[in-house]
Amino acid sequence: MTPPMSPPPPTPPVGTTPGPELLGTRLRHLLDLLDAGVAAAYADLGPAGFRPRYTPVVRVLAAHGPASIRDLAAAIGVTHSAASQTVAHMVKAGLVTLSPGADARRRIVTTTPEAERLLPVLDAEWAATTTAARALEAELPYPLSRLIDEALTALDRRPMRDRIADAMAAHQERPRPDPLPEGTGTLSAPARTTRP
Repeated sequence: MTPPMSPPPPTPPVGTTPGPELLGTRLRHLLDLLDAGVAAAYADLGPAGFRPRYTPVVRVLAAHGPASIRDLAAAIGVTHSAASQTVAHMVKAGLVTLSPGADARRRIVTTTPEAERLLPVLDAEWAATTTAARALEAELPYPLSRLIDEALTALDRRPMRDRIADAMAAHQERPRPDPLPEGTGTLSAPARTTRP
């Protein structure tokens, strides 16, 4: 029988800054803030329905020509699955086309004239976003881009799943207090009295 795990760390009191127990939640919030700001900038510039994640794909293809999804993923620093999903959306939006490669397993992505028409606007937005990101990092005690690189390297070296499994094993190995003697530690109903 598996011993019960020790209780989780307490939830931080309201009004305090959360620690690592809410790391994923806070990272998602940070990403939401960054994405919303970039998406609003795109909306101001005019390409209707254009998503910020399309820009790196268009820029890589404009600079290097048609490429496989695998090569695109490596160039923009995302997983093959993420690049494939982005390209699928871009095909529907009429920004890229897909064609078979020399290897049947590879598909080649090519920009359409519509994507090429947007390139000057995308380049201007890219430059402005890069400047804004550098200004944000200048306000921080440690560059966010460097921290992200170090976190990705650490997780590549030892995935979060392994870290959690090790922590769970350590929690289970901790000595636990002896159980209470039988009949103690539980609430019992008050003794009934019989009226005379």
